[in-house]
Amino acid sequence: MKKALTSAFMLCLFLLLGACGHQETSGKKEAKQQPEQPKMVTYQSETGPVEVPAHPKRIVTLTNGPNVIALGGNIVGIDQWTAMNPLFQEKVKGIKVVSEDNIEPIVQLKPDLIIASPTTKNLDKLKKIAPTVVYTWGKLDYLSQQIEIGKLLNKEKEAREWVDHFKKQAEEAGNAIKEKIGPNATVSVIETGQKELYVFGNNWARGTELLYQTMKLNMPEKVKEKALGPGYYALSVEVLPEFAGDYIILSKYSQGDLSFMNTQIWKNLPAVKNGRVLELNTNAITYSDPITMEYLLKEFKTFFLGNS
Repeated sequence: MKKALTSAFMLCLFLLLGACGHQETSGKKEAKQQPEQPKMVTYQSETGPVEVPAHPKRIVTLTNGPNVIALGGNIVGIDQWTAMNPLFQEKVKGIKVVSEDNIEPIVQLKPDLIIASPTTKNLDKLKKIAPTVVYTWGKLDYLSQQIEIGKLLNKEKEAREWVDHFKKQAEEAGNAIKEKIGPNATVSVIETGQKELYVFGNNWARGTELLYQTMKLNMPEKVKEKALGPGYYALSVEVLPEFAGDYIILSKYSQGDLSFMNTQIWKNLPAVKNGRVLELNTNAITYSDPITMEYLLKEFKTFFLGNS
């Protein structure tokens, strides 16, 4: 009888230990199934340190989307202006267009990183959704801006490699252009508005950074005086001859007023009479990212040098 009781006790103990072991094993399996928390790093932004994912996987870009696209960042939400840009049509397919005016769609995308500007609406709310980094337009030159995006996305090496390669190409092209058109020849970047014209300084996209900063081509004195500081200057057709360079890059806005092109003032400009006007689609040239800059470099080389 005692032996039978002992055997029964041992059997119960064995079953109990087995159950405990099974529970412990199951617990370990369940723990392994829990998603790993992303590794966070400190990014030194223009507004101070921000904890961001070391390898962001769901990025919402309210600004600087093209810079992120150029580095292969995984964007899940993008601003409408980038989405409408003809240079990025293929690259933004399937990406949801979002707006600072309505943050609920951004919440639903579950981003792990948001890129915005200091003037973006609902910035405080965005910061509660995900780590948010802001960039002020023009605070950095276009090459440094790409390197900063590279740092943010843990792709600094790729960003620096592009900068070094592109800068070399652009400087060589600038030297070749100056040799052909002369060291004192001037270039204006003019855009058609709905009611007036605009002329640009050296940091307002439309190829201005490339022409003036890297290629080091000359802008007319009147442009320096009025547009270099603020970035752009609005003007009427009547004073256009004062701002027109020997060569003109004409940014044609699809909804702009093109009637000035029928005036004698425009037709009598030396650049127009000599066939030295390059017309470009405004919608394609309002950024200063690598994709846009490579497109513009090709266009400028063809225009000035006849290279394809």
